[in-house]
Amino acid sequence: MGFQELTFPQNSLFLVTGGAGFIGSNLCEAICDMGYQVRCLDNLSTGKIENVNRLKDRENYSFMEGDIRDLDTCMKACEGADYVLNQAAWGSVPRSIEMPLFYEEVNIRGTLNMMEAARQQGVKKFVYASSSSVYGDHPVLPKVEGQEGNLLSPYALTKRVDEEYGRLYKKLYGLDTYGMRYFNVFGRHQDPDGAYAAVIPKFIKMLINDETPTINGDGKQSRDFTYIDNVIEANLKACLAPSEAAGEAYNIAYGGREYLIDIYYDLCKALGKETPPNFGPDRAGDIKHSNADISKARKLLGYDPQFDFEKGIALAIDWYKKNL
Repeated sequence: MGFQELTFPQNSLFLVTGGAGFIGSNLCEAICDMGYQVRCLDNLSTGKIENVNRLKDRENYSFMEGDIRDLDTCMKACEGADYVLNQAAWGSVPRSIEMPLFYEEVNIRGTLNMMEAARQQGVKKFVYASSSSVYGDHPVLPKVEGQEGNLLSPYALTKRVDEEYGRLYKKLYGLDTYGMRYFNVFGRHQDPDGAYAAVIPKFIKMLINDETPTINGDGKQSRDFTYIDNVIEANLKACLAPSEAAGEAYNIAYGGREYLIDIYYDLCKALGKETPPNFGPDRAGDIKHSNADISKARKLLGYDPQFDFEKGIALAIDWYKKNL
């Protein structure tokens, strides 16, 4: 079952932090389409005002500009909220290596502020973004929750700390927290620009513009690329999950494995291009291979992703062709 058939109490209010970003804005849009109330909180540091503007005329959508590093802002944002989907964070492994103090402020203190505000305001469910980067250098595939290695970046550390706070807030305060370990999410509205843009939108835009993309490393690294609608489903099903499933982190992926070089040539074929890529150095802090075991999320959250890579990438290419 996809997320569109899920039902919540009438007049439910969802707070989506980072709601002007890629994942957050897709969550806002999906929840608005389902007829529930959405409050978006974002400071527009990495989120886009265009993602707010496309929803601002909806009667069941409101935008609050503010920063999760400020507890008073978090308290105000959580007022009356039934469910919090905390997507606000700074992403990018390489950038976190350059800016470790800033990542600590936003991704750890900001998330802690949100958990505390949610606790004080009586929020029912607190669902937050974690990351597959928490697996670090653990070599075994597929990745299974509870089998993590040494962390490779400040970004990964911030997400691991968030998970530990999520566990404690359930144990100490009874706040139902659910960590979403995202694996390489892609899809509509993902920003193709900037030095730290995700590879799929970046490659698509450059190929459409007859530019030559650079692949970091040899292209033989593999990823569990996950279409955005699977992520929306996971977040909403976490909001409906039993309290016994709280205080845990879950792999959110499709459970597949794609090699970067294969994706590159698939994109070339789909876009009618014959552009050999450039190859650059490996990125610091990157994991070589990533593939998720999603059985825990299936069992405890009822997660049942509907979009494999082929289905998702066809939809993404179609969207970028129309919107770039």
